[in-house]
Amino acid sequence: MIKVLSSVWALLLGIVLIMLGNGMHFTLIGLRGGIEGFSPTALAIVTSGYFVGFLSGARLTPVMIRRVGHVRVFAALGSFTSAGLIALPLVAEPWAWTILRVLLGFCMSGIYVTAESWLNDASTNETRGKVLSAYMIAQTLGIIGAQGLLTFGDAATSGLFIVASILVSISFAPILLSATSVPMTETARPMPLKELFSGSPLSTVGIFLLGCVYATQTGMAAVFGTQIEMTTGQIATFVAMLFGGALIFQYPIGWLSDRMDRRKLIFGAAMVAMGACTLGWVAGDNLLFLMCAAFVAGGMTTPLYALFLAYTNDFLSLEDMPAASGGLVLTFGIGAILGPLLAGWSMEQLGPQSFWLVLAWTFAVIAVYALYRMTCREPLPVEETESYLGVLPTASPMAVETAGVWAAEQAEAAAEEEAVEAAETEAKADFEDETKS
Repeated sequence: MIKVLSSVWALLLGIVLIMLGNGMHFTLIGLRGGIEGFSPTALAIVTSGYFVGFLSGARLTPVMIRRVGHVRVFAALGSFTSAGLIALPLVAEPWAWTILRVLLGFCMSGIYVTAESWLNDASTNETRGKVLSAYMIAQTLGIIGAQGLLTFGDAATSGLFIVASILVSISFAPILLSATSVPMTETARPMPLKELFSGSPLSTVGIFLLGCVYATQTGMAAVFGTQIEMTTGQIATFVAMLFGGALIFQYPIGWLSDRMDRRKLIFGAAMVAMGACTLGWVAGDNLLFLMCAAFVAGGMTTPLYALFLAYTNDFLSLEDMPAASGGLVLTFGIGAILGPLLAGWSMEQLGPQSFWLVLAWTFAVIAVYALYRMTCREPLPVEETESYLGVLPTASPMAVETAGVWAAEQAEAAAEEEAVEAAETEAKADFEDETKS
């Protein structure tokens, strides 16, 4: 692993810096919005704007790269990102923030696509799985670290926004200096939703609902904290818990995923998350219970994303996986746009605690639908399933496609190896029988 990291450490450092800046600005929106007196509905619209831009950037960035090249696109998007982060405190109006968040979502999506293409090009077939895992860990650590940085400034001033802008700006140096080649940047056209639903109804419905959950957690958690009068440090810890849980639970759920019916695991994870959200709802302003609820609910969300991707791949050929991955990313993005709008409206009409109710009900629907799908299709034998690889919802379609194809290739290689070993064992047994006779 050390040898693998030594070849891509600069790219990973750049990713960590990007996530530090982006993670800060997500929480800052809720903190500064509360100071400015923005309603939960207004902040929900601002949150949804980011995912509108993110979806657009994922589709348009490869086209831009083919026209002018990686470096120019990366530099241009980075410049707009830095400018957008600095502009947020200068124009503190919901309509302006929505426009800026669409811009930031578009730019960040493009930055991910470009950085991930370099990262993918820097890895080999043998190291790609480890590189992708390191990339996902770097992303998560960056977001968690960003919450710690928030405690060193005042959201009422421009200081923290400037820090976020600086972090994103300097992240380009290690990435550009370590990217020596010009890799291909192609993403498959998303599979039509009708075809995707026909192939895997559970994944299509589940990942749409999970998009609602993830965007609500990342975009509205700070709004919830502000509404119940948490301090800045408490809000930062609360958001960090969401991603800390994802970091801790990713491996054990991934381990189970390769050893049991994934639908049962999806059902179980959704039920655990629903229970955690119910705990958050009844906890009121009890910080210990709220932190525990965030840790477990966030810890189930990210592994569920990877579970839905893996479950979809179980029923596809290797050639169809990129298109299906693109379709799932699109479906997730649509859910991410709608989720905060529902949560924001509920928080304004029913109070801040409805943040947990929206999450609990969404997880409940995922669990019930998974239970229903178990009655509609026989489980796939575990030995025929594809390998699980922890992919984060923050990854671009390029990383999702790469991870899916890599996991499928690993599963095929493992199956071939088992077949060879079985044949050798059988041949050895036959030889021993002949020798005895």
